Amino acid sequence: MQFGDELLLGPGTAYRWKNLTGWEDSPGVDSGTVNRSDAHGAYPGRLLAQPRTITLDEMVIRTEPRRMGATVRALRAATALRDDEQPLVVMLDDEQPLLAFARCLRRSIPVGVGGYAIGVVQGAALMFEATDPRRYSLVEQRAETRLAAGSLLALNAGDAASHPSITIRGPVSLPSLTNAATGAVVEYDVDLADGETLLIDTAAGAVTVNGASSLNTATARSGPELLFTLAPGTNPLTFKAAPGSTDPRAACALRWRSAYW
Repeated sequence: MQFGDELLLGPGTAYRWKNLTGWEDSPGVDSGTVNRSDAHGAYPGRLLAQPRTITLDEMVIRTEPRRMGATVRALRAATALRDDEQPLVVMLDDEQPLLAFARCLRRSIPVGVGGYAIGVVQGAALMFEATDPRRYSLVEQRAETRLAAGSLLALNAGDAASHPSITIRGPVSLPSLTNAATGAVVEYDVDLADGETLLIDTAAGAVTVNGASSLNTATARSGPELLFTLAPGTNPLTFKAAPGSTDPRAACALRWRSAYW
């Protein structure tokens, strides 16, 4: 396991762990299901995953005798409370490593004079929270198409929908992107000159043109950005523009990671 840029935990490190909970477990769910008032059962509602809580317990910290203080200080620094989430990478046996973005919410390090002296502390624990409960492939994929071609394929090899980042470069008018796998469409009533860019962050629901917010340029055809996802499997996408907007320099690029529950 690696947290952030420097902290490694597991075989070959000073920080060994026996139990990892919350990583392979399904996250908690908020259910929109509503009981029927006129019959048995309920109307099925949307299921929304809650943040993922990941806990390492029964940790053993081993160092050279009388080197425990420095090792614990390094662990404290790497797991200090902070506002931004850090990459948390876990590799189990021969499985591919997966990535989440998390913060350390709790750190427990038992203090015993004997343990510090001989270089062994047992029973330590760490708890992380990932506000996005999905886990992702380490490799970020990228695909691009020009207006003349208009189509591209995006493969999500996981089992959860993934939010892509979309960049549209001018010159182009009324650019749109359609995902045939889901039927979702994003379209914006903007005129981008050569060198101007429209950036759509579907995970954050943000739209900017050259850095300025442009959410209000979405057309009536355009759905909510948060609902524009790449479904598990192959997603055929089509990039289009207004009639007469055919400059082959116009392009649409996607960046995404395969997502897993």
